[in-house]
Amino acid sequence: MDKTLQQYDAVTAECMALFGQKAKDYGTAWRILRVPSLTDQIMIKAQRIRTLQQVGESKVGEGIRPELVGIINYAAMALVQLERGVVDAPDMDADQAIAEVGSCITQARELMQRKNHDYGEAWRSMRVSSLVDLILMKLLRIKQIEDNQGNTLVSEGIDANFLDIVNYGVFAMIQLEADPAADQRSAVGK
Repeated sequence: MDKTLQQYDAVTAECMALFGQKAKDYGTAWRILRVPSLTDQIMIKAQRIRTLQQVGESKVGEGIRPELVGIINYAAMALVQLERGVVDAPDMDADQAIAEVGSCITQARELMQRKNHDYGEAWRSMRVSSLVDLILMKLLRIKQIEDNQGNTLVSEGIDANFLDIVNYGVFAMIQLEADPAADQRSAVGK
């Protein structure tokens, strides 16, 4: 588990560094986004990864890794929006936004530790393509819950799905580091 925590922290530090740089460039304009808008942003990124995996090449020069960073950051931003609500104008500075998003990443990390205990790090035997499919499935679940005005009968809520998306994104980045070419080969059937 120590190795996983080190890898997890390295990945999330990379994500937070980019988030921090963008917060300084753009401010916190994202605070006006409604949660369904963030859901759609994550969907676009996950679908692009799936397309790249199936086609095996990128025409715009960006690969899977930057999209995973975006998925992790947007999912954490969605968690902030769920907790704090949507605003009509940015209401926090970059440092506060970094702290809020970082707190959501910490929540996801804590959840990962509990689940890893119970599942025995089963994710380590998964392909990046499978993790991306799970992210897409979680997004479809979130969209259905959003369409149901947040109501569920027996299922976990939107926040739990976004926490899982953060963790699946981190796992996918860890798997890409282990063997960047392996997932490309399996996803396109080579």
